[in-house]
Amino acid sequence: MAVAFRRLLGRFLGAQRESHAPAPGTLAHLVDLERTLGYRFRDRSLLVASLVHRSYYAGTEVNAALQSNERMEFLGDSVLSLVVNEHLYTRYSDRTEGELTKMKSVVVSKQILAHLAKKMDLGRYVLVSENAQRAGVGTMESVVADALEAVFGAVFIDGGFEAARRVVLGVLPDNLGEVVSQEGTINYKSLLQEYIQALHKVPPRYRVHSTTGPDHDKQFAVEVVVKGNILGSGTGKTKKDAEQKAAREAYRRLTNSPAEG
Repeated sequence: MAVAFRRLLGRFLGAQRESHAPAPGTLAHLVDLERTLGYRFRDRSLLVASLVHRSYYAGTEVNAALQSNERMEFLGDSVLSLVVNEHLYTRYSDRTEGELTKMKSVVVSKQILAHLAKKMDLGRYVLVSENAQRAGVGTMESVVADALEAVFGAVFIDGGFEAARRVVLGVLPDNLGEVVSQEGTINYKSLLQEYIQALHKVPPRYRVHSTTGPDHDKQFAVEVVVKGNILGSGTGKTKKDAEQKAAREAYRRLTNSPAEG
C-alpha cells in the first residue's frame, strides 16, 4: 500500500472525536456512512479508497489516477449495471427489451446517481483537497455520482455480488418507475455548465440557430457552443426548452450517457 494512502487510512481510522455529527477523517465518520448504506465493511480501507477524489493528491508526487477512486468507480459502474439489469429483468416481466434498456439507461445515468447520492448526503464524505473543498468540488453532481459508483465497487470487493446487490437496491427507491420519471426534471444546463467549467474554465454558450413558425407557435433551434465547437443542439417552443435539449445532447455525448430510445 502506498505511503500516501497509508497516511490517509490512518487519518480515517484514528481516534474518534466527541461530536454529535461525526467529523471527517474519523472512524465515526465511516461508521456513519456504513449505517446509511446498511453495510459494514470488513476492510474499511476499501471504503476510504472509494471516497478519495483525485484532487486530494494535487501537488504531490502521488499518481492521482491510481490512488483516487477512479479505478473503483470503473468497477462499480459494471456492478451497478448488472444489479439493475437483473432487477429490471426479474421485476418487470411485462416489459420489452427496448423498454428495459430505456429504464436501465435512466437509472444508471450520472444524473440520477447524483440525485441519489445527494439524498444520502454522500458529498460530505468525499475527500478532496482544501482548494477543491473551498470551490465546492466535493458536492458537485459529477463527483458524488462517481463516488457512489466507487462505493458500490468497494462493497463488491469487500463482500461479493450479493452484498453489492443489497446495497445498490437499498440506495435505489423501491419503485424504479419513480426513478425513471425523474429523468424529465433533470437540469441539464446546470450539469453541462458544471462539467464544462471543470474542464475548460469557461461556461458553455447558447445561441439561437433559427426560428420557425408563426408568432403563436414558434419553434426555436438552439446550439450549445464551447470554444467555437458545437457540442449539441435542440429545438423547442421556448428558448429555455431548446437550450435544455441542446444541453442534454451535449452532456450525454461528453459523458457517454445512453440516449433515450
